[in-house]
Amino acid sequence: MSRVGWVDCSSGVSGDMLLGALSDLGALPDLADLAAALDSLGVTIETSRTSRGGLSAVSVVVGAAAEQPHRRLVDIRRIVEAVGVPDEVKARALSVFGRLAAAEAAVHGTTSDDVEFHEVGAVDSIVDVLASCLGFHSLELNEVIVSPIALGGGTVHTAHGELPVPTPAALALLGDTSLRGSGGGAVELATPTGIAVLAEWATGCGAMPLLAVHHVGTGAGSRDLPDRPNVVRLVVGEAADDEAAEEWVVVEANVDDLDPRLWPGVLAALMDAGAADAWLTPILMKKGRPAHTVSALTSTSLLGAVQGAMFTHTSTIGLRWNHVGKHALDRQTITVEVQGQAIRVKVAFAEGKPVSATPEFDDIAAAANALRVPTKHMLEAAVAGVRNALHGPGS
Repeated sequence: MSRVGWVDCSSGVSGDMLLGALSDLGALPDLADLAAALDSLGVTIETSRTSRGGLSAVSVVVGAAAEQPHRRLVDIRRIVEAVGVPDEVKARALSVFGRLAAAEAAVHGTTSDDVEFHEVGAVDSIVDVLASCLGFHSLELNEVIVSPIALGGGTVHTAHGELPVPTPAALALLGDTSLRGSGGGAVELATPTGIAVLAEWATGCGAMPLLAVHHVGTGAGSRDLPDRPNVVRLVVGEAADDEAAEEWVVVEANVDDLDPRLWPGVLAALMDAGAADAWLTPILMKKGRPAHTVSALTSTSLLGAVQGAMFTHTSTIGLRWNHVGKHALDRQTITVEVQGQAIRVKVAFAEGKPVSATPEFDDIAAAANALRVPTKHMLEAAVAGVRNALHGPGS
């Protein structure tokens, strides 16, 4: 069984909303200790139960001295490294600030080291990042799946003046991640701090996976919204490790204008993005144009990453997908020795009995090359060797 967290960002996300959800789960019992460790910065942390849109939620409010200096990444690093939290939490927190610095640098045309943190460098954001990382660390999740993030609209006042929403930094943070954003609303719904924390911890983006739900934490935003509860929900549960517990989709696109020499790389990129399989089908499109349908089988938890790979590595401007059923036999990989060469073999089992065994062709080719024999002869010898290994000589 796998311990999975699903973050519902249909109303956006911010650092304090994440803290509220984690606190509601009991993942942050040491907030007072964290405030004490940051006492030199004048930190206060208040936690209370409130309501947003009729939903009970936990509100976390971080206070600090009114006068705070602008800080660079080196200043943030010094503060984080001095706090008494596990080393992994420090590393994660510094990675979050690295993401924020890189996004700000890209937006303002400077370097990460030269970025001056204004809103982000304020003490409340340092607490948000440190405490969020501490909470996710304590939950010991195998996967963190994040729903598409509602970003909002309108404008927001910043140290750089009025900026459009989604802000440039928020959009920059979504790049090179599996996270996906959506608009909607007339206010800022997602802050750079909240997005950066999720980008650090997320293993995938999508709808709630199949879970046996154990706990739900609900964190409150700072305002009431007219059209939705202003909350983040963090659902924690167990998902079976086997593939049958996943929801599966086939993602497809018809492509008629890609250099055919690129297709092997496209299929490799889809597999690297998490697809369970990827393939091409020759087709004939309108006006008699020859083309290919590129298809990928993926779990819903990795749908965003596979879609991103398909858009990045092909020329398509649109995709379609269908939910499908999938049943896979239990399998394991064994290694057999054939004529002194190690050959990996994938063995499939039904009701505990081996029903098929397939030698790894790359190993066959490498062995044939090493022994200077035809590949087909090496394949025959490997199949015989596998049969003997599984069923005994003469089988």
